[in-house]
Amino acid sequence: MPLPPGATAPTLPTMRDPAPLIDPFGRAITYLRVSVTDRCDLRCVYCMAEDMTFLPKAEILSLEELDRLCGAFVALGTRKIRLTGGEPLVRRDVMTLFRSLGARLGTGLDELTLTSNGTQLGRFASELYAAGVRRINVSLDTLSAEKFAAITRWGRIEKTLDGIHAAKAAGLAIKINAVALKGVNDDEFDDMIAWCGEHGFDLCLIETMPLGDIDGDRTDQYLPLSIVRSRLRRRWTLEETDYQTGGPARYYTVAETGRRVGFITPLTHNFCESCNRVRLTCTGTLYMCLGQEDAADFRGVLRAGADEAELADAIRAAIARKPRGHDFIIDRRHERPALARHMSVTGG
Repeated sequence: MPLPPGATAPTLPTMRDPAPLIDPFGRAITYLRVSVTDRCDLRCVYCMAEDMTFLPKAEILSLEELDRLCGAFVALGTRKIRLTGGEPLVRRDVMTLFRSLGARLGTGLDELTLTSNGTQLGRFASELYAAGVRRINVSLDTLSAEKFAAITRWGRIEKTLDGIHAAKAAGLAIKINAVALKGVNDDEFDDMIAWCGEHGFDLCLIETMPLGDIDGDRTDQYLPLSIVRSRLRRRWTLEETDYQTGGPARYYTVAETGRRVGFITPLTHNFCESCNRVRLTCTGTLYMCLGQEDAADFRGVLRAGADEAELADAIRAAIARKPRGHDFIIDRRHERPALARHMSVTGG
């Protein structure tokens, strides 16, 4: 396959030469996001349709296959792994994967994290901590029970809040992720900053992304975070910081609370120039860019009996195709989403 424009052909070291994964634009790929399931116990309006058809079991990698792939990435320089979904904690026996990956901490892997909707944290928070997880992201777009039910369709805010507090009690550091939705939760961001400050959480606001067919019009949801940041400055002192978590958010310290607020802006100000991430789906498909369709099939590689050297070569070949950036756009001239696949498939 041709290289991306402006790229130069990298050499492909073998397992005998475990150099870090470097993409065609000189970026070290050290962060792997892994979707362990496309299933979820909620149906958030910006993420998926209410009547979803999920993938058949035969197409889903086993937990052992996911563990082997993650291990191959760690051997090639991946330092951080985040397990996502769908909702990762609804997958049967998923804690076996957390425990296996957690055993790699300190021997190549620096951090194991999780993104969750919080509904299952009451059951699993202590086990997650015991497995080596120290920091999690929880999706919470509103503090209003009525709005929460409308956004998630199936959810009750009490269950998510109970899960968040269970995670805090277990010793997990918590970042709250909120998708900014025009006319839905854009009147709550001051309250959310205050609530996060009270409980010791950071907050990250995210622009809605053009991924997947949903029930409704994304142009009606889209709210540029440049506008949100300007509004927040009317009440809060946002101080510049060089704080990073390895992800795409740009953070500010909120002087009044001592906590941080981050902004993920794939449309108004993309984060491609520093991208260190790739995404592995539960089917074994590796997306080198969230906003592009090019992908590499690792299910076929695994099930064809590839050894470790062949698996490493396949990973390096995929990274050699990582593009410079994405092409997200939301406007009324584009009737279909930029990409048809749902975020729950790619890994939220």
